[in-house]
Amino acid sequence: MTRASSFAGLILAAGDSSRMGRDKALLPWPPAAAAQMPSSETFLSAAIRTFLRATDFTVVVVGNNEAALAPIIYAHGASLVVNPDPSRGQFSSLQVGLHEVLNHGRDAAMVTLVDRPAVSSATLHTLREAFGAADENIWAVVPEFSGKHGHPYLVGREMIEAFLRVPATSIARDIEHQQQKHIQYVPVDDPLVALNINTPEDYAALQARQ
Repeated sequence: MTRASSFAGLILAAGDSSRMGRDKALLPWPPAAAAQMPSSETFLSAAIRTFLRATDFTVVVVGNNEAALAPIIYAHGASLVVNPDPSRGQFSSLQVGLHEVLNHGRDAAMVTLVDRPAVSSATLHTLREAFGAADENIWAVVPEFSGKHGHPYLVGREMIEAFLRVPATSIARDIEHQQQKHIQYVPVDDPLVALNINTPEDYAALQARQ
């Protein structure tokens, strides 16, 4: 089996960020310490910038926040696709994005959520190397830090098809468990792969770490 030499980047950003109280895609990154000016970079722009170094092109799935996110997406060289009904859940955004990946003629994608701080370029390189070296029985590569699985993960054509065969209301983790024998977990020295920011308290804790 010939492994993909290039990947699409896929960032899921269609959620309403209800627990955060504001769009997580627009949170400053890195978070500024007290008395510092906020960064001009956001979770979304940082994710795009990092992905474009490791992918052939990057697509962002948006929802009702299209108007707010589109200027950032286009200014940083990515494209967007709209989930017409993000209320169906995050998995529906994954399916919308994966269809766009296939429409662009790609069979592999690097996938992340916008509420995850951008990981290091070294981590992306490690994941790409692992996917390229894996045998044909491996459909996806998932990073692992301190026993926790995280993002971004890499999926090949077989895993993409497995995600697209199920209802839009499914849960990605359930599909992952069903396909366990086809997934390789790769240890990385990057705590950000296992970190997601859902609430103001999560963001404040991240701010304290900087």
